[in-house]
Amino acid sequence: MTDLDSSGGADVGLLSPVSASPLVAALTGDRAVLAAILAVESGWAAVLEKAGLAPAGSAAVVASAADPGRYDLADVAVRAQGGGNPVIPLLADLRKQVAALDTSGIGAGKAVHASLTSQDVLDTALMLLAHNTVGAVLADVKRTTAALAALAEQHADTLCVGRSLTQHSLPYTFGLRAAQWFHGVAAAGRQLENLELPVQFGGAAGTLAAGTVLTERSHTTPFFLADSLASQLGLAAAPAPWHTNRLAVTSLGHTLAALLDAFGKIAADVLFLSRPEVAELAEPRAAGRGVSSAMPQKQNPVLSVLVRSAALQAPSLAARLHLAAANFNDERPDGAWHIEWPALRQLLSLALGAAGHVRELAEGLQVFPDAMRRNLDLAGPLLLAEGVSAAVAPLLEEKDGRSGKQQLQDVVDRTLQAPAAEQAAAYRKLLREALPPGLVTDLRLGELLDPAGYLGEAAGISRRILAAYPDFLPTASAETDANGARRG
Repeated sequence: MTDLDSSGGADVGLLSPVSASPLVAALTGDRAVLAAILAVESGWAAVLEKAGLAPAGSAAVVASAADPGRYDLADVAVRAQGGGNPVIPLLADLRKQVAALDTSGIGAGKAVHASLTSQDVLDTALMLLAHNTVGAVLADVKRTTAALAALAEQHADTLCVGRSLTQHSLPYTFGLRAAQWFHGVAAAGRQLENLELPVQFGGAAGTLAAGTVLTERSHTTPFFLADSLASQLGLAAAPAPWHTNRLAVTSLGHTLAALLDAFGKIAADVLFLSRPEVAELAEPRAAGRGVSSAMPQKQNPVLSVLVRSAALQAPSLAARLHLAAANFNDERPDGAWHIEWPALRQLLSLALGAAGHVRELAEGLQVFPDAMRRNLDLAGPLLLAEGVSAAVAPLLEEKDGRSGKQQLQDVVDRTLQAPAAEQAAAYRKLLREALPPGLVTDLRLGELLDPAGYLGEAAGISRRILAAYPDFLPTASAETDANGARRG
Protein backbone atom coordinates (compact mmCIF):
# COMPACT_ATOMS: atom_id res chain seq x y z
CA MET A 1 0.00 0.00 0.00
CA THR A 2 1.13 3.54 -0.73
CA ASP A 3 -0.29 6.82 0.46
CA LEU A 4 -2.59 8.76 -1.84
CA ASP A 5 -0.87 11.62 -3.63
CA SER A 6 -1.86 15.25 -3.24
CA SER A 7 -4.75 14.81 -5.68
CA GLY A 8 -6.58 12.76 -3.10
CA GLY A 9 -7.65 10.39 -5.86
CA ALA A 10 -9.36 13.18 -7.83
CA ASP A 11 -9.34 13.36 -11.62
CA VAL A 12 -6.26 15.41 -12.48
CA GLY A 13 -6.18 14.78 -16.24
CA LEU A 14 -4.00 11.69 -16.38
CA LEU A 15 -5.68 10.63 -19.63
CA SER A 16 -6.21 14.17 -20.93
CA PRO A 17 -2.74 15.73 -21.01
CA VAL A 18 -3.92 18.63 -23.17
CA SER A 19 -5.89 19.99 -20.22
CA ALA A 20 -3.79 18.73 -17.32
CA SER A 21 -2.65 21.97 -15.72
CA PRO A 22 -3.19 23.81 -12.45
CA LEU A 23 -4.91 26.68 -14.28
CA VAL A 24 -7.42 24.38 -15.99
CA ALA A 25 -8.12 22.60 -12.73
CA ALA A 26 -8.53 25.88 -10.87
CA LEU A 27 -11.01 27.30 -13.38
CA THR A 28 -12.97 24.22 -14.52
CA GLY A 29 -12.43 21.49 -11.92
CA ASP A 30 -14.98 20.19 -9.44
CA ARG A 31 -13.74 22.61 -6.79
CA ALA A 32 -14.35 25.49 -9.23
CA VAL A 33 -17.90 24.24 -9.88
CA LEU A 34 -18.58 24.07 -6.16
CA ALA A 35 -17.16 27.57 -5.68
CA ALA A 36 -19.36 28.91 -8.49
CA ILE A 37 -22.50 27.42 -6.94
CA LEU A 38 -21.63 28.98 -3.61
CA ALA A 39 -20.88 32.31 -5.30
CA VAL A 40 -24.37 32.31 -6.81
CA GLU A 41 -26.01 31.61 -3.45
CA SER A 42 -23.86 34.27 -1.78
CA GLY A 43 -24.60 36.76 -4.57
CA TRP A 44 -28.32 36.12 -4.24
CA ALA A 45 -28.18 36.77 -0.49
CA ALA A 46 -26.47 40.10 -1.16
CA VAL A 47 -29.17 41.04 -3.69
CA LEU A 48 -31.95 40.18 -1.25
CA GLU A 49 -30.42 42.13 1.60
CA LYS A 50 -29.87 45.19 -0.58
CA ALA A 51 -33.52 45.00 -1.67
CA GLY A 52 -34.67 44.82 1.93
CA LEU A 53 -35.88 41.24 1.54
CA ALA A 54 -33.40 39.68 3.98
CA PRO A 55 -32.25 40.78 7.44
CA ALA A 56 -29.42 43.29 7.59
CA GLY A 57 -26.10 41.51 7.91
CA SER A 58 -27.35 38.34 6.19
CA ALA A 59 -25.12 38.73 3.15
CA ALA A 60 -21.96 38.82 5.24
CA VAL A 61 -22.94 35.67 7.12
CA VAL A 62 -23.81 33.82 3.91
CA ALA A 63 -20.60 35.02 2.24
CA SER A 64 -18.56 33.64 5.14
CA ALA A 65 -20.49 30.37 5.04
CA ALA A 66 -19.93 30.16 1.25
CA ASP A 67 -16.18 29.63 1.63
CA PRO A 68 -15.54 26.51 -0.53
CA GLY A 69 -13.00 25.25 1.99
CA ARG A 70 -15.81 24.49 4.42
CA TYR A 71 -17.24 21.72 2.24
CA ASP A 72 -16.37 18.10 1.54
CA LEU A 73 -16.37 17.97 -2.25
CA ALA A 74 -16.44 14.18 -2.54
CA ASP A 75 -19.26 13.91 0.00
CA VAL A 76 -21.35 16.48 -1.87
CA ALA A 77 -20.77 14.59 -5.14
CA VAL A 78 -21.95 11.28 -3.67
CA ARG A 79 -24.99 12.83 -2.04
CA ALA A 80 -25.93 14.54 -5.31
CA GLN A 81 -27.31 11.17 -6.40
CA GLY A 82 -30.15 11.70 -3.94
CA GLY A 83 -31.60 14.67 -5.80
CA GLY A 84 -29.94 14.38 -9.18
CA ASN A 85 -27.78 17.50 -8.94
CA PRO A 86 -25.07 18.89 -6.64
CA VAL A 87 -27.00 22.00 -5.59
CA ILE A 88 -29.37 20.10 -3.32
CA PRO A 89 -26.82 18.53 -0.94
CA LEU A 90 -24.58 21.59 -1.05
CA LEU A 91 -27.53 23.80 -0.15
CA ALA A 92 -28.27 21.62 2.88
CA ASP A 93 -24.67 22.02 4.02
CA LEU A 94 -24.72 25.75 3.35
CA ARG A 95 -27.80 26.21 5.50
CA LYS A 96 -26.07 24.39 8.36
CA GLN A 97 -23.01 26.61 7.98
CA VAL A 98 -25.14 29.77 7.94
CA ALA A 99 -27.01 28.68 11.05
CA ALA A 100 -23.76 28.00 12.86
CA LEU A 101 -22.25 31.35 11.86
CA ASP A 102 -25.37 33.40 12.61
CA THR A 103 -24.27 33.95 16.18
CA SER A 104 -26.25 37.18 16.50
CA GLY A 105 -29.47 35.41 15.59
CA ILE A 106 -30.41 37.80 12.79
CA GLY A 107 -32.05 35.04 10.77
CA ALA A 108 -29.49 35.03 7.97
CA GLY A 109 -30.86 31.71 6.77
CA LYS A 110 -33.82 33.59 5.27
CA ALA A 111 -31.45 34.91 2.60
CA VAL A 112 -30.36 31.47 1.43
CA HIS A 113 -31.91 30.25 -1.84
CA ALA A 114 -35.17 32.18 -1.28
CA SER A 115 -37.50 31.71 -4.30
CA LEU A 116 -34.78 29.95 -6.34
CA THR A 117 -34.68 26.43 -7.71
CA SER A 118 -31.66 24.22 -8.19
CA GLN A 119 -31.61 24.82 -11.95
CA ASP A 120 -31.48 28.58 -11.42
CA VAL A 121 -28.40 28.11 -9.29
CA LEU A 122 -26.58 25.49 -11.34
CA ASP A 123 -27.22 27.12 -14.73
CA THR A 124 -26.01 30.44 -13.36
CA ALA A 125 -23.01 28.77 -11.72
CA LEU A 126 -21.99 27.15 -15.01
CA MET A 127 -22.29 30.51 -16.78
CA LEU A 128 -20.08 32.01 -14.07
CA LEU A 129 -17.60 29.17 -14.47
CA ALA A 130 -17.63 29.79 -18.22
CA HIS A 131 -17.13 33.52 -17.76
CA ASN A 132 -14.02 33.01 -15.66
CA THR A 133 -12.63 30.40 -18.05
CA VAL A 134 -13.37 32.40 -21.19
CA GLY A 135 -11.43 35.32 -19.80
CA ALA A 136 -8.33 33.13 -19.44
CA VAL A 137 -8.87 31.57 -22.88
CA LEU A 138 -9.08 34.99 -24.53
CA ALA A 139 -5.85 36.11 -22.90
CA ASP A 140 -4.05 33.19 -24.57
CA VAL A 141 -5.96 33.70 -27.83
CA LYS A 142 -4.77 37.29 -28.12
CA ARG A 143 -1.18 36.33 -27.44
CA THR A 144 -1.54 33.67 -30.14
CA THR A 145 -2.96 36.07 -32.70
CA ALA A 146 -0.24 38.59 -31.88
CA ALA A 147 2.41 35.96 -32.63
CA LEU A 148 0.65 34.84 -35.82
CA ALA A 149 0.32 38.41 -37.04
CA ALA A 150 4.04 38.89 -36.52
CA LEU A 151 4.76 35.74 -38.53
CA ALA A 152 2.45 36.91 -41.30
CA GLU A 153 4.27 40.22 -41.59
CA GLN A 154 7.77 38.79 -41.19
CA HIS A 155 7.20 36.15 -43.88
CA ALA A 156 5.01 38.12 -46.28
CA ASP A 157 7.50 37.36 -49.08
CA THR A 158 8.67 33.93 -47.94
CA LEU A 159 7.84 31.60 -50.82
CA CYS A 160 6.49 28.13 -50.21
CA VAL A 161 4.29 25.69 -52.07
CA GLY A 162 0.54 25.62 -51.72
CA ARG A 163 -1.07 22.20 -51.50
CA SER A 164 -4.49 21.03 -52.62
CA LEU A 165 -5.82 17.52 -51.95
CA THR A 166 -2.30 16.62 -50.72
CA GLN A 167 -0.63 17.68 -53.97
CA HIS A 168 1.44 20.73 -54.89
CA SER A 169 -0.91 23.32 -56.38
CA LEU A 170 0.44 26.88 -56.78
CA PRO A 171 3.15 29.12 -55.36
CA TYR A 172 2.17 30.44 -51.95
CA THR A 173 3.71 32.42 -49.10
CA PHE A 174 4.21 31.39 -45.54
CA GLY A 175 3.02 34.86 -44.58
CA LEU A 176 -0.40 34.14 -46.06
CA ARG A 177 -0.50 30.76 -44.34
CA ALA A 178 0.18 32.43 -40.98
CA ALA A 179 -2.40 35.12 -41.79
CA GLN A 180 -5.01 32.44 -42.48
CA TRP A 181 -4.19 30.80 -39.16
CA PHE A 182 -4.63 34.23 -37.58
CA HIS A 183 -7.95 34.64 -39.39
CA GLY A 184 -9.43 31.45 -37.99
CA VAL A 185 -8.33 32.12 -34.42
CA ALA A 186 -9.25 35.82 -34.43
CA ALA A 187 -12.70 35.21 -35.93
CA ALA A 188 -13.51 32.55 -33.35
CA GLY A 189 -11.98 34.69 -30.61
CA ARG A 190 -14.18 37.62 -31.55
CA GLN A 191 -17.27 35.42 -31.36
CA LEU A 192 -16.19 34.21 -27.94
CA GLU A 193 -15.47 37.76 -26.78
CA ASN A 194 -18.93 38.93 -27.84
CA LEU A 195 -20.79 36.00 -26.35
CA GLU A 196 -23.30 36.83 -23.62
CA LEU A 197 -23.40 34.52 -20.61
CA PRO A 198 -26.75 35.11 -18.90
CA VAL A 199 -28.00 34.62 -15.38
CA GLN A 200 -30.73 32.02 -14.92
CA PHE A 201 -33.87 32.69 -12.92
CA GLY A 202 -37.43 31.44 -12.93
CA GLY A 203 -38.14 29.40 -9.83
CA ALA A 204 -39.63 25.94 -9.69
CA ALA A 205 -41.45 25.99 -13.03
CA GLY A 206 -40.16 29.11 -14.72
CA THR A 207 -43.09 31.36 -13.69
CA LEU A 208 -41.36 33.29 -10.89
CA ALA A 209 -44.29 32.40 -8.65
CA ALA A 210 -42.21 32.19 -5.49
CA GLY A 211 -40.32 35.33 -6.48
CA THR A 212 -43.61 37.16 -6.89
CA VAL A 213 -44.67 36.16 -3.40
CA LEU A 214 -41.26 37.17 -2.06
CA THR A 215 -41.50 40.67 -3.54
CA GLU A 216 -45.24 41.40 -3.36
CA ARG A 217 -44.92 43.56 -0.24
CA SER A 218 -41.81 45.37 -1.42
CA HIS A 219 -41.04 48.03 -4.00
CA THR A 220 -39.17 45.63 -6.27
CA THR A 221 -39.89 42.77 -8.67
CA PRO A 222 -38.41 39.34 -9.41
CA PHE A 223 -37.07 40.73 -12.66
CA PHE A 224 -35.17 43.47 -10.84
CA LEU A 225 -33.71 40.89 -8.46
CA ALA A 226 -32.57 38.71 -11.37
CA ASP A 227 -30.97 41.67 -13.12
CA SER A 228 -29.27 42.64 -9.87
CA LEU A 229 -27.86 39.13 -9.50
CA ALA A 230 -26.48 39.34 -13.04
CA SER A 231 -24.74 42.60 -12.15
CA GLN A 232 -23.50 41.15 -8.86
CA LEU A 233 -21.88 38.17 -10.61
CA GLY A 234 -20.68 39.97 -13.73
CA LEU A 235 -23.01 38.06 -16.04
CA ALA A 236 -25.51 39.23 -18.65
CA ALA A 237 -29.10 39.91 -17.70
CA ALA A 238 -31.68 37.65 -19.34
CA PRO A 239 -35.10 38.83 -20.57
CA ALA A 240 -36.80 35.70 -19.27
CA PRO A 241 -36.05 32.34 -17.66
CA TRP A 242 -34.38 29.93 -20.10
CA HIS A 243 -34.83 26.62 -18.29
CA THR A 244 -35.69 24.85 -21.54
CA ASN A 245 -34.43 27.36 -24.12
CA ARG A 246 -30.78 26.40 -24.24
CA LEU A 247 -29.34 28.80 -26.78
CA ALA A 248 -27.03 30.27 -24.14
CA VAL A 249 -25.46 26.85 -23.64
CA THR A 250 -25.37 25.70 -27.26
CA SER A 251 -23.96 29.06 -28.40
CA LEU A 252 -21.17 28.79 -25.86
CA GLY A 253 -20.45 25.20 -26.88
CA HIS A 254 -20.51 26.05 -30.58
CA THR A 255 -18.14 28.98 -30.10
CA LEU A 256 -15.68 26.95 -28.06
CA ALA A 257 -15.77 24.21 -30.70
CA ALA A 258 -15.17 26.79 -33.45
CA LEU A 259 -12.14 28.08 -31.59
CA LEU A 260 -10.82 24.54 -31.20
CA ASP A 261 -11.43 24.01 -34.94
CA ALA A 262 -9.14 26.96 -35.64
CA PHE A 263 -6.53 25.60 -33.24
CA GLY A 264 -6.83 22.20 -34.91
CA LYS A 265 -6.13 23.65 -38.34
CA ILE A 266 -2.86 25.14 -37.09
CA ALA A 267 -1.90 21.89 -35.39
CA ALA A 268 -2.66 19.81 -38.49
CA ASP A 269 -0.49 22.07 -40.66
CA VAL A 270 2.40 22.07 -38.21
CA LEU A 271 2.22 18.28 -37.85
CA PHE A 272 2.64 17.88 -41.61
CA LEU A 273 5.12 20.68 -42.18
CA SER A 274 7.38 19.46 -39.36
CA ARG A 275 7.75 15.95 -40.78
CA PRO A 276 11.44 15.26 -41.49
CA GLU A 277 10.80 14.84 -45.21
CA VAL A 278 9.09 18.25 -45.33
CA ALA A 279 10.99 20.10 -42.57
CA GLU A 280 9.53 23.55 -43.21
CA LEU A 281 8.61 24.16 -39.56
CA ALA A 282 9.57 22.94 -36.11
CA GLU A 283 7.97 23.36 -32.74
CA PRO A 284 9.76 25.27 -29.98
CA ARG A 285 11.93 22.97 -27.91
CA ALA A 286 11.70 22.49 -24.17
CA ALA A 287 13.37 20.09 -21.79
CA GLY A 288 11.52 16.79 -21.64
CA ARG A 289 9.12 17.63 -24.45
CA GLY A 290 8.74 15.46 -27.54
CA VAL A 291 10.58 12.51 -26.08
CA SER A 292 9.92 8.86 -26.85
CA SER A 293 9.99 5.98 -24.40
CA ALA A 294 11.91 3.87 -26.92
CA MET A 295 13.68 6.08 -29.47
CA PRO A 296 16.14 8.59 -28.04
CA GLN A 297 16.46 10.54 -31.29
CA LYS A 298 12.77 11.44 -31.52
CA GLN A 299 11.56 15.05 -31.29
CA ASN A 300 7.82 14.58 -31.48
CA PRO A 301 5.68 17.70 -32.17
CA VAL A 302 3.83 17.22 -28.91
CA LEU A 303 2.25 20.67 -28.69
CA SER A 304 0.48 20.10 -32.00
CA VAL A 305 -0.46 16.56 -31.02
CA LEU A 306 -2.12 17.81 -27.84
CA VAL A 307 -3.90 20.68 -29.58
CA ARG A 308 -5.17 18.33 -32.30
CA SER A 309 -6.43 15.90 -29.67
CA ALA A 310 -8.56 18.68 -28.19
CA ALA A 311 -9.86 19.79 -31.60
CA LEU A 312 -10.93 16.25 -32.47
CA GLN A 313 -12.93 15.92 -29.24
CA ALA A 314 -14.79 19.22 -29.49
CA PRO A 315 -17.37 18.50 -32.23
CA SER A 316 -18.96 15.55 -30.44
CA LEU A 317 -19.16 17.54 -27.20
CA ALA A 318 -20.83 20.47 -28.95
CA ALA A 319 -23.19 18.02 -30.65
CA ARG A 320 -24.09 16.60 -27.25
CA LEU A 321 -25.18 20.05 -26.13
CA HIS A 322 -27.43 20.36 -29.18
CA LEU A 323 -28.78 16.87 -28.59
CA ALA A 324 -29.62 17.82 -25.03
CA ALA A 325 -31.24 21.11 -26.08
CA ALA A 326 -33.48 19.31 -28.55
CA ASN A 327 -34.67 16.96 -25.81
CA PHE A 328 -35.51 19.44 -23.05
CA ASN A 329 -39.05 18.36 -22.26
CA ASP A 330 -41.77 20.09 -20.23
CA GLU A 331 -40.96 23.26 -18.27
CA ARG A 332 -38.03 21.71 -16.43
CA PRO A 333 -36.09 18.88 -18.07
CA ASP A 334 -35.01 15.48 -16.90
CA GLY A 335 -31.80 13.72 -18.06
CA ALA A 336 -31.20 16.04 -21.01
CA TRP A 337 -30.17 18.80 -18.62
CA HIS A 338 -27.81 16.49 -16.81
CA ILE A 339 -25.78 15.52 -19.88
CA GLU A 340 -25.04 19.20 -20.57
CA TRP A 341 -22.88 19.66 -17.49
CA PRO A 342 -19.94 17.36 -18.27
CA ALA A 343 -19.98 18.23 -21.99
CA LEU A 344 -19.85 21.97 -21.35
CA ARG A 345 -17.23 21.65 -18.64
CA GLN A 346 -15.04 19.43 -20.84
CA LEU A 347 -15.28 21.91 -23.72
CA LEU A 348 -14.15 24.67 -21.40
CA SER A 349 -11.27 22.54 -20.13
CA LEU A 350 -10.15 21.56 -23.62
CA ALA A 351 -10.35 25.12 -24.92
CA LEU A 352 -8.34 26.50 -22.02
CA GLY A 353 -5.74 23.74 -22.17
CA ALA A 354 -5.36 23.94 -25.95
CA ALA A 355 -5.22 27.75 -25.89
CA GLY A 356 -2.11 27.64 -23.73
CA HIS A 357 -0.41 25.08 -25.96
CA VAL A 358 -1.21 26.85 -29.22
CA ARG A 359 0.00 30.14 -27.75
CA GLU A 360 3.35 28.55 -26.91
CA LEU A 361 3.47 26.97 -30.36
CA ALA A 362 2.79 30.25 -32.18
CA GLU A 363 5.21 32.28 -30.07
CA GLY A 364 8.09 29.83 -30.52
CA LEU A 365 7.45 28.37 -33.98
CA GLN A 366 10.66 27.79 -35.97
CA VAL A 367 10.37 28.65 -39.68
CA PHE A 368 12.81 27.36 -42.33
CA PRO A 369 12.48 29.39 -45.57
CA ASP A 370 15.21 27.40 -47.36
CA ALA A 371 13.28 24.18 -46.89
CA MET A 372 10.14 25.90 -48.13
CA ARG A 373 11.93 26.96 -51.30
CA ARG A 374 13.37 23.47 -51.76
CA ASN A 375 9.91 21.93 -51.60
CA LEU A 376 8.52 24.60 -53.89
CA ASP A 377 11.16 23.79 -56.47
CA LEU A 378 10.31 20.09 -56.40
CA ALA A 379 7.33 20.71 -58.66
CA GLY A 380 9.46 22.71 -61.08
CA PRO A 381 7.84 24.95 -63.69
CA LEU A 382 4.75 22.72 -63.84
CA LEU A 383 3.59 24.60 -60.74
CA LEU A 384 3.13 27.63 -63.00
CA ALA A 385 1.08 25.82 -65.66
CA GLU A 386 -2.12 27.61 -64.67
CA GLY A 387 -0.47 31.02 -65.00
CA VAL A 388 1.17 30.12 -68.29
CA SER A 389 -2.16 28.98 -69.69
CA ALA A 390 -3.94 32.13 -68.55
CA ALA A 391 -1.33 34.38 -70.17
CA VAL A 392 -0.47 32.42 -73.33
CA ALA A 393 -3.60 30.46 -74.34
CA PRO A 394 -5.41 33.56 -75.68
CA LEU A 395 -2.43 34.23 -77.96
CA LEU A 396 -2.49 30.80 -79.62
CA GLU A 397 -4.53 30.11 -82.69
CA GLU A 398 -6.66 27.00 -82.91
CA LYS A 399 -4.67 24.04 -84.21
CA ASP A 400 -6.10 20.71 -85.39
CA GLY A 401 -9.40 21.65 -83.79
CA ARG A 402 -7.81 22.27 -80.40
CA SER A 403 -7.96 25.59 -78.62
CA GLY A 404 -4.93 27.32 -77.16
CA LYS A 405 -5.85 26.10 -73.66
CA GLN A 406 -6.16 22.52 -74.91
CA GLN A 407 -2.77 22.76 -76.65
CA LEU A 408 -1.13 23.87 -73.41
CA GLN A 409 -2.87 21.06 -71.54
CA ASP A 410 -1.34 18.66 -74.05
CA VAL A 411 2.08 20.04 -73.07
CA VAL A 412 1.36 19.30 -69.41
CA ASP A 413 0.04 15.81 -70.18
CA ARG A 414 3.13 14.93 -72.20
CA THR A 415 5.40 16.35 -69.49
CA LEU A 416 3.80 14.12 -66.86
CA GLN A 417 4.73 11.07 -68.89
CA ALA A 418 8.42 11.81 -68.30
CA PRO A 419 10.23 10.58 -65.15
CA ALA A 420 9.75 12.98 -62.25
CA ALA A 421 13.39 14.04 -62.25
CA GLU A 422 13.15 15.04 -65.92
CA GLN A 423 9.79 16.82 -65.88
CA ALA A 424 11.12 20.33 -65.31
CA ALA A 425 13.35 20.22 -68.39
CA ALA A 426 10.69 18.38 -70.38
CA TYR A 427 8.04 21.03 -69.64
CA ARG A 428 10.30 23.89 -70.70
CA LYS A 429 11.25 22.08 -73.93
CA LEU A 430 7.71 21.02 -74.84
CA LEU A 431 6.31 24.43 -73.98
CA ARG A 432 8.82 26.21 -76.19
CA GLU A 433 8.05 23.79 -79.05
CA ALA A 434 4.32 24.46 -78.71
CA LEU A 435 4.72 28.22 -79.03
CA PRO A 436 5.11 29.82 -82.46
CA PRO A 437 8.46 31.61 -82.87
CA GLY A 438 8.41 35.13 -81.51
CA LEU A 439 5.04 34.77 -79.78
CA VAL A 440 6.56 34.80 -76.28
CA THR A 441 10.06 36.11 -75.65
CA ASP A 442 12.52 34.24 -73.44
CA LEU A 443 12.32 37.09 -70.94
CA ARG A 444 8.53 36.89 -70.78
CA LEU A 445 8.61 33.11 -70.50
CA GLY A 446 11.08 33.42 -67.64
CA GLU A 447 8.72 35.79 -65.88
CA LEU A 448 5.83 33.37 -66.36
CA LEU A 449 7.87 30.55 -64.84
CA ASP A 450 9.00 32.55 -61.79
CA PRO A 451 6.99 31.46 -58.71
CA ALA A 452 7.33 34.92 -57.16
CA GLY A 453 5.45 36.35 -60.15
CA TYR A 454 2.33 34.24 -59.64
CA LEU A 455 1.22 35.00 -56.10
CA GLY A 456 -1.91 36.88 -57.02
CA GLU A 457 -3.08 39.03 -54.11
CA ALA A 458 -1.40 36.95 -51.42
CA ALA A 459 0.10 40.02 -49.74
CA GLY A 460 -3.13 41.96 -50.08
CA ILE A 461 -5.18 39.14 -48.60
CA SER A 462 -2.88 39.00 -45.60
CA ARG A 463 -3.15 42.74 -45.06
CA ARG A 464 -6.95 42.64 -45.28
CA ILE A 465 -7.14 39.80 -42.77
CA LEU A 466 -4.97 41.60 -40.22
CA ALA A 467 -6.80 44.88 -40.74
CA ALA A 468 -10.15 43.19 -40.06
CA TYR A 469 -9.15 42.28 -36.50
CA PRO A 470 -7.26 45.23 -35.02
CA ASP A 471 -8.16 44.18 -31.47
CA PHE A 472 -6.30 40.89 -32.01
CA LEU A 473 -3.05 42.44 -33.21
CA PRO A 474 0.07 42.71 -31.01
CA THR A 475 -0.66 46.14 -29.51
CA ALA A 476 -4.20 45.12 -28.57
CA SER A 477 -2.95 41.83 -27.14
CA ALA A 478 -0.55 43.60 -24.81
CA GLU A 479 -3.45 45.48 -23.26
CA THR A 480 -5.59 42.40 -22.63
CA ASP A 481 -5.47 40.58 -19.32
CA ALA A 482 -6.98 37.34 -18.15
CA ASN A 483 -10.25 39.11 -17.28
CA GLY A 484 -10.99 40.08 -20.87
CA ALA A 485 -14.27 38.19 -21.29
CA ARG A 486 -17.40 40.17 -22.02
CA ARG A 487 -19.72 40.32 -19.04
CA GLY A 488 -22.84 41.45 -20.84
